[in-house]
Amino acid sequence: MSEHATASILRGPALEGLDQYEAVTEVFHSAVTRYKERPAFSCMGKTLTFADLDRLSADFAAWLQHETDLQPGDRIAIQLPNVLQFPVAVFGALRAGLVVVNTNPLYTEREMTHQFKDSGAKAILILANMAKKLENVLGKTDIQHVLVTELGDLHGLPKRWLINAVVKHVKKMVPDYSLPGAVSFVEAMKKGASMTHSEVRRRQDDLAALQYTGGTTGMPKGAMLTHCNLIANMLQARVAIGTHLKEGQEVVVAPLPVYHIYTFTVNCLFLMESGNHSLLITNPRDLNSFIKELKKVKFTAFIGLNTLFNALCNRDDFKQLDFSCLKLTISGGMALTKAAAQRWEQTTGCPIAEGYGLTETSPIVSFNPTDAIQLGTIGKPVAGTAVKVVDADGNDVALGEPGEMCVQGPQVMKGYWQRDDETRNSIDSEGWFHTGDIAVLQEDGYIRIVDRKKDMILVSGFNVYPNEVEDVVAAHPDIIEAAVVGVPDEDAGEVIKLFVVSKNSQLDAETLRSWCKKELTGYKVPKYIEFRDELPKTNVGKVLRRELRDEKRPSQDSHV
Repeated sequence: MSEHATASILRGPALEGLDQYEAVTEVFHSAVTRYKERPAFSCMGKTLTFADLDRLSADFAAWLQHETDLQPGDRIAIQLPNVLQFPVAVFGALRAGLVVVNTNPLYTEREMTHQFKDSGAKAILILANMAKKLENVLGKTDIQHVLVTELGDLHGLPKRWLINAVVKHVKKMVPDYSLPGAVSFVEAMKKGASMTHSEVRRRQDDLAALQYTGGTTGMPKGAMLTHCNLIANMLQARVAIGTHLKEGQEVVVAPLPVYHIYTFTVNCLFLMESGNHSLLITNPRDLNSFIKELKKVKFTAFIGLNTLFNALCNRDDFKQLDFSCLKLTISGGMALTKAAAQRWEQTTGCPIAEGYGLTETSPIVSFNPTDAIQLGTIGKPVAGTAVKVVDADGNDVALGEPGEMCVQGPQVMKGYWQRDDETRNSIDSEGWFHTGDIAVLQEDGYIRIVDRKKDMILVSGFNVYPNEVEDVVAAHPDIIEAAVVGVPDEDAGEVIKLFVVSKNSQLDAETLRSWCKKELTGYKVPKYIEFRDELPKTNVGKVLRRELRDEKRPSQDSHV
């Protein structure tokens, strides 16, 4: 048995230094003092140094304190893509003692209304591209202060005018809107620069962020993340990843949205605290522009997820990039297939270290040691973290047996915002957070995710886990992406339906089924196969199995 295993519990090493910071703002002040002239964040050709970030976030904090009636603990929604305004606004809001409500900029009006109303946000900073939606929902919320920013607002003149004019008038990406009383971000920053802010002291147990979950059941819920939660996870990331990175010397590509907890913690906290340089990619779906941006820098680390690795490795222009400086690639957000990991390493020469996390755990729970990556696992528990698995009755399950994964550690959220019943359902009396994921704890201390509890398929009484089937299908040389769901069947109860994106238009269902039969026992082989041009995904790039499962489509093999 591994030295990390006690009975059926795996534990990470001890977490040290949690008492060195009382709040996220103290982490920030330490970093901007140590790394003043180092680059902190870059986007669309513009770079902010740590000194710039310090000055600009202070200006934003001053505006909030002098030009609004917001009080410490009030919530401010920040609805931005990956732009330089994001870290400025986040740290400015925290310096003013506010709670950040990270909001997806692609939300529909219904989703915006729910999140703003549920969080009780009193202020918002929103990209002009989404301001029309805000106009339509503002009256249904408690928001009193509206700030509107345009894409190029932190660029110098005349580039700022050029970027904003192209976005608005050439690309027609900013619908006309009317928000009386709204203040432009540029104007707020000018005013704030002439004012002095008062640093608000927060304690570890105070809320730092409300981070809304994807809403796997019912409406999305706000995970209450405290200053302690975020500081703990930052320190845990340092222990897990930091030995591979040098302070103040790395250039880290950040294509995933910074409003998502994955990048929020890793880029805005861990990499900022270690003095490293984050390259924010505003629209990673525009692969042409993304790859052009990568050509300009010698990046040393890359943070991505399975679908993005696949998409890039299928591009000839990506394969021609210089990867000589790349020494760390991190995957999270969704399961990493072996095929994607192998393609990435073949293309870049850099292996992928997969981790695992959830919104409710700030997010990192486990990570593959970079010097001992075990493909197909999510690594070992990070420092200060305990992991166990339980059966349907809540009894501990032995090592090597599947069960629901539960997590205990200082990164586990305080609870769900105004959802005491949901909190009690998720965090038991001993402080274990029940993840809803089915996992196996291995004898060697590594963890393997089998699947989401709700995604498990029951075929004639046999459990089938979609990840296993998808992994086999993804290894086929013609497959770009794959997703598996269960569909009702009179004889078997459920059978397997496979959705695939192929780069070979001649590939047919029977050929793919024969491929599966080589690796999978009979009941795991897809009965139905549907070819698609693309699979539905969240804005972070996670395949939406639920959407595929809920579609009312013919079940027979087909090309769509």
